[in-house]
Amino acid sequence: MSGQADIGESSNYFSQVFALVRGSVAQLLRPPSHSRRAEAERRLARHALLTTAMVGAAVIALMYGLDAREIGLMPPRGSASLWLVRILTDFGKEVYVLLSLAGMLLVVLLVSPRLRGTSRSRLLGFGLRLQFLFFAVLAPVLAGEVIKWIAGRGRPFVGGKANPFNFVPFAGTEPYASLPSAHAITGFALAFAVGAVWPRARVAMLVYAVLIAISRLVLLAHHPSDVVAGALIGVVGAMFVRYWFAARQLGFAIHSDGEIVPIRSVSGHLKGVAREASGP
Repeated sequence: MSGQADIGESSNYFSQVFALVRGSVAQLLRPPSHSRRAEAERRLARHALLTTAMVGAAVIALMYGLDAREIGLMPPRGSASLWLVRILTDFGKEVYVLLSLAGMLLVVLLVSPRLRGTSRSRLLGFGLRLQFLFFAVLAPVLAGEVIKWIAGRGRPFVGGKANPFNFVPFAGTEPYASLPSAHAITGFALAFAVGAVWPRARVAMLVYAVLIAISRLVLLAHHPSDVVAGALIGVVGAMFVRYWFAARQLGFAIHSDGEIVPIRSVSGHLKGVAREASGP
């Protein structure tokens, strides 16, 4: 009898895990339903266009006015004194950040079927936020990879000199993958996403993103315009992902003026999540 009970419990556990995954995917892909999504869409478009115009102009100005000079101010590549910077820069590596978020999501997925009541609802609510963080980083990183391939900008000193206009479009090689900086995309996307969910963390996350960007310059992995372009793509990409979640009433509310804000009291929402067996 105990053996049959164990088999039944195991089968029920895995069916719950599957239901969580299926419910989570269904939530993310369902049509937008928020009544104020049009206002949020207009606000997003305004902010995205304004930010792109301003930062895009800064990127062009940096290419002409600072990129070549900045390279000469940095310590030689491979300097032993830069070991701490090399450690720091890995905290912005897109693979590490995404794997860390995916690992936390996996823990939520495996643990939540074992919980009941408020504990389960709270964990599922945290899982929803982790989903947002994951996609807020993943989407701009993927966009950045496409732009890298199209632009084919040479990294500092590729070709033997500090040439900020060394472009070989569609090269598809690491030496010609300078624009934009994937580390900057990751750092600023994560900073925006964390700040969108937990506003009190905005300053700390901004410091984190700026340090990651500076590390790429010190290590001569990118030009200044590369990291500024990466910051732009990271923030704008995370903004679009936030809108995607808000339009589906997932973790965010939309004010009458279109402003998207995190849901502060999510007890009702979490009950809905638990009831629908949606996942982390």
